[in-house]
Amino acid sequence: MRHTKSSPGTEGSLLAILFELEGEDFMALNGGLEFKFTPAVSMFIKCENQEEIDHYWAKLMDGGESMGCGWLTERFGVTWQVAPRRLLSMLQDPDPVKADHTMQSMMSMIKVGINELDHVYNSNGA
Repeated sequence: MRHTKSSPGTEGSLLAILFELEGEDFMALNGGLEFKFTPAVSMFIKCENQEEIDHYWAKLMDGGESMGCGWLTERFGVTWQVAPRRLLSMLQDPDPVKADHTMQSMMSMIKVGINELDHVYNSNGA
């Protein structure tokens, strides 16, 4: 969509784009310079294996910057977390020791390593 005479931007300039990722619809709005991307809103890429993590990490890091815990900010300023699909269930495990030790392990990583997370999680963090 482009700005019109009645919208707050320069007529003809980009107002918004609609796009789809994995069957989900998104809209990106050009709200002007007063609106900035922050890590408070991020995209989560749910990966099945380390190969997927490595693939997406490499693509998004091209011009980007790592943040830790599997998070990075890509060259356009959008923050992403590239992690195993099972990470959220691991961090929400009813066993608080398993959940906490998994969190500690993830917090020590830049790019998430599935084998390391699985080891900590499956050994009850011991």
